[in-house]
Amino acid sequence: MGTVTVEQGPNGVLVSADVSGLTPGAHGFHIHDVGACTPDFSAAGGHYAPSGHGHGFMYGDDQHAGDLPNLYAASDGTARADVFTSKITLAADADTTVFDDDGSAIIIHAQPDSYGAEPGAGDRVACGVIERS
Repeated sequence: MGTVTVEQGPNGVLVSADVSGLTPGAHGFHIHDVGACTPDFSAAGGHYAPSGHGHGFMYGDDQHAGDLPNLYAASDGTARADVFTSKITLAADADTTVFDDDGSAIIIHAQPDSYGAEPGAGDRVACGVIERS
């Protein structure tokens, strides 16, 4: 369906998506806890939350490290986004690394994220394991 790249900067990570094949509109876009997409996308587990915070930008004082803003697909099903987050790192030895013992994955959902305590983003429509290149 496309490519999502993650690039470490001095103050956080830039997550860049260039995807197609989505239904038009908003889609939940998250980093998930496990670097696996098979046998189905549920293998990726829940949202990446190494500090144990709750879900959603509108939830309390802090949210899951894997919570990202919704991804918006155009009428032709393509979506392009650049999102910056200081909640994760690519450094192997850090507490919030996406390269922990079981890795991490990027998931795109069928529906938009609610940004609240309950995700409500629906089925998982795309999955990619985060790997070093």
